[in-house]
Amino acid sequence: MANGRVRVEQSGKRVRTVLAGKTIADTLTPLLVWEKPYYPTYYLPLADIAEGVLVDSGTTDRSPSRGTAVVYDVLANDVLAPGAAYAYPDPEIDALDGHVAFKWEAMDHWFEEDEEVYVHPRDPYTRVDILPTSRRIRIEVDGETVADSTSGRILFETGLPPRYYLPKTDVRMELLTPTEHGTSCPYKGDATYWSVTVGGSVHDNIVWSYPFPTKESADVAGLVCFYNERVDLYVDEVHQERPKTHFA
Repeated sequence: MANGRVRVEQSGKRVRTVLAGKTIADTLTPLLVWEKPYYPTYYLPLADIAEGVLVDSGTTDRSPSRGTAVVYDVLANDVLAPGAAYAYPDPEIDALDGHVAFKWEAMDHWFEEDEEVYVHPRDPYTRVDILPTSRRIRIEVDGETVADSTSGRILFETGLPPRYYLPKTDVRMELLTPTEHGTSCPYKGDATYWSVTVGGSVHDNIVWSYPFPTKESADVAGLVCFYNERVDLYVDEVHQERPKTHFA
């Protein structure tokens, strides 16, 4: 189902969300709605929302594809999350009628079945494949080789360029400086970052690693990866064109 570029699908997962120790919603029939281009949002049936947790904030929000939303505060065990939910009483997309969306970051926990999920709902059309490779992977920064390996792993993730994860023993770690930057991914886990210093120039946060990745991405644990978009990558000594992504 679609209206403009918004796709709506029924999910078969049990989905729960928790705030201040209270289960706000528990449903077997969540909707996946692609409000954003990169991942879906959960819309949960109003009948599966706990009684008394939605408090009308008196404000609305307009979406050209979905209509005018009523914005709710969410109340749980005397904790109020302002503007944390919204619903379309007269939606442009019929399937959204009788459903409520909760802002992911406003809730304390989300569960798909009995597994906690982080960052955002997992897209059923996103796949992660990690394959070992004996191809020579060499990374240059400002013309200097900073990594050279024939025992890396290539991570293929839907919608992104291949990522080359390399053992630290094949990386010139003396050129890398840990930073406080971090990112999270529902498919891979929490990443830590390094900057690279070459010839007095610092390239901020162009290297990352997942020290404790999710089960599905366990094969890249402890390996390091460089942004293809911001370094010169050679595969079997063939220079790879820098991909054009929002990470560039």
